[in-house]
Amino acid sequence: MGRATSRLRRQGRRLALLALFIVMGSGLWLFQEQRYRDAFTWQGVPTWDAPSLTSFHRVMRNDGYLLGWSDVRAGAVWVSYRVAAVKDAAIGSRPGFSADWRTLWPIGTDSYSGSGYDRGHLAPNYAIAAVHGRQAQVDTFLMSNMLPQTPELNRQLWQRLEEAVMDHFAPRFEHLQVITGPVYAEGFTNTMQRVGFVEVPKAFYKIIVAPHPETPLALAFIMPQDVQGNEPLDKYLVTIDEIEARTGLNFFPDLTPAVEQTLEGRVSTHGWALEDVAHKPGRFQ
Repeated sequence: MGRATSRLRRQGRRLALLALFIVMGSGLWLFQEQRYRDAFTWQGVPTWDAPSLTSFHRVMRNDGYLLGWSDVRAGAVWVSYRVAAVKDAAIGSRPGFSADWRTLWPIGTDSYSGSGYDRGHLAPNYAIAAVHGRQAQVDTFLMSNMLPQTPELNRQLWQRLEEAVMDHFAPRFEHLQVITGPVYAEGFTNTMQRVGFVEVPKAFYKIIVAPHPETPLALAFIMPQDVQGNEPLDKYLVTIDEIEARTGLNFFPDLTPAVEQTLEGRVSTHGWALEDVAHKPGRFQ
């Protein structure tokens, strides 16, 4: 009887220690996860406005950015990252594309071959590399960060907007919060138009926020796939509310209602000097 009692006590102590380690480990993981999310988001991690098959996604961590992945679309529905002004950034050589095992779908580096679409970056190569370093740059070449873009959009209009973010907008503010992603056809009307397993978006959005504590400023764009590439950037200005309506996402869930109404419900270019770069040609034109 004494031996059995002693054995039960030892087992109880082991289980208590195991439980303590689990609780401590879980707490440390949650703390690190929250710190990571805070570093690459503003006013909360983007989420769905209402749960549905097409809006549901899971958050994946990468060096330099967060990504919301949809297993239904077989593509990202948003990426979130921060940028700041840099001077004479010397980034490394262009990395090779890499498959991402976390997507579950077999999306290879050659999945777009012969499709007529470019492998369009969501988190951009140059901006992420210049601000967040080499490993972050490598992570932008994961296939989970790619979506099919027409050459006219990817190499011209979209490239011009990315260039404006780093060369024009970032120097005007201390830092910028950027969220970008695809706009798909409503519901399941376009789910069969795919490049391999990846659904082809109808358009792409980009939200740029200068997150001042009192009066944050924002620009938002939706650019369709069928552009010629030389259009003015301001032609595609929209409200954040419109992007949320077309994607089913809530980009800044922690905003107060008053700030949300002002920031997301109107188009305002005040403070951005967008007119200085709206017609500027891109480097590939």
